[in-house]
Amino acid sequence: MIERTLVLVKPDGVQRSLIGEIISRFEKRGLKIIGMKMLWVDKDFAKKHYSEHVGKKFYPLLESFITSAPVVAMVVEGVKAVDLVRKIVGATEPKSAELGTIRGDYAHVCYEYADFKKMSIKNLVHASGTKEEAEKEIMLWFGIDEVYSYKTAHDEHIL
Repeated sequence: MIERTLVLVKPDGVQRSLIGEIISRFEKRGLKIIGMKMLWVDKDFAKKHYSEHVGKKFYPLLESFITSAPVVAMVVEGVKAVDLVRKIVGATEPKSAELGTIRGDYAHVCYEYADFKKMSIKNLVHASGTKEEAEKEIMLWFGIDEVYSYKTAHDEHIL
């Protein structure tokens, strides 16, 4: 089943010059980038993206992080793209992410205070968790005219 999902290269991935490496991981697995742009997320947009977390005690850290530098937003398409992208990305918590995944290979856990009471996770990427979440997030981040359809060499092997 061909699906679409949203992937964000978060500020830490952009600042660490890992955009190309991250995109390459998806393309090497036969996934297709059908929409992509770089943008600086403001606080209002962060609230829309993280709407289910607004009001939670950790939300200010999320907002501060996602608005700290540009992000690269992508619509990724392929066979069971939601699950495949999540597998490529790895576990949300970097220390739990397997080696060979984006987070397992590159993500950091950053401690905000020397006493380690406040921790922020810089895990490089966001990937939609479900097909329904992907549809909602793609509509939030991309207009209809920003998502493209085209064929790749991989299409001949899967269609």
